Amino acid sequence: MEANEIAKLAQIASVLEVSGYPKPGNVHRTRNFDDMVFEDFIISGVVIGDTIREATTQAKTIGDNYEKAELGKFILQAVNETDKWIANNTNLGIMMMCVPIACAAAISDNFDEIQSNVGILMDNTTVVDAVNLYDAINVADAGGMGDQEEFDVMSEKAKDELRANNQTMYDVLEISAGWDRLASELTSSMPVCFDIGYPCFSSLKEESINKATVLTFLTLLSQVPDTLISRKYGDEVAQGVSDKVKELLKFKEDEDFLDKLNEFDDYLYKNKFNPGTTADLTAASIFISYLASEF
Repeated sequence: MEANEIAKLAQIASVLEVSGYPKPGNVHRTRNFDDMVFEDFIISGVVIGDTIREATTQAKTIGDNYEKAELGKFILQAVNETDKWIANNTNLGIMMMCVPIACAAAISDNFDEIQSNVGILMDNTTVVDAVNLYDAINVADAGGMGDQEEFDVMSEKAKDELRANNQTMYDVLEISAGWDRLASELTSSMPVCFDIGYPCFSSLKEESINKATVLTFLTLLSQVPDTLISRKYGDEVAQGVSDKVKELLKFKEDEDFLDKLNEFDDYLYKNKFNPGTTADLTAASIFISYLASEF
C-alpha cells in the first residue's frame, strides 16, 4: 500500500475515534474536559499525516534491515508536531500504536502480514528508538508512565542508563507491559487490537461508523480493564468499570441504550474515570480495519 494512503487512513482513524459519541469517560464531540477539548483531538489527528507518510516511505526502503524503520524517531516527531499546535497530550498513545502499524503495512504484501510484521519491527527496535520514546513521553508529559521505578522516564540519567544497558524500545516497553496496556500490546504483536477491536469495528462500520466506534470502544473496555484508570485509581476500580460496561452491553439493542450510555458517560466523567488507554486501542483498531478494507 502506498505511503500517502496509509497516512490518510491513520488520520481518518484518529479523527473517527474522538468523534465517536457518547464514548463514555473520554472527550468526544459532545463532551469536553477542563484541560482539553474535542477540537484538540481533531487537530492532532490531522497533523500526524506528514509524519506517518514519512515513516511509511522510509519503511518501504529498509529491506530486511528492520531496525532502520526508526519507530521511536517517528513517534517523537509526531508528538513534537502535535505540540506545535496544541498544549495537551492527545496522541502519544495513538502514535505509539499507529506508527508500528503503518510501517508494518508499508512492508506487507497483504493484510495478513501486518500483525506479524508489527512484531518483527518491534523486535528490531534500537536503543535510539528507546531514547526517542523517552523524549516523546516527556514532550507529551504523559501521566503515569514515569511512576514506576523501573521505567523512570523523568530521571535525568534515564537516557544514559538506556545507552549503558543497551536497552531497546522493545526492552523498556516489556518492562512496563505489566502495568501499561499499550506497552503490552506493542510487545506482543497487538492481540487486543487485531483480535478484538478490528473485528468488532469491521462488523459494524457499514451500518454506522459512529455505532461501530462506540461499540468497539465499549467491547474493548469490557474485556480489557483500562490501565490509565488502574494507574490512577487501582486495579479494582478499573475492573469495576469494565464490569459495568459488560452489564451495559447487555442492553445495546434496547431503545433506551443511548440514554444508558449518556448516564454512564456522566458517571465516569463525574468520577474522573478516564479510559484513555481504551481510546488509543480503539483508534488503532479503526486504523487496522481501514487498512484491511484497502489492501
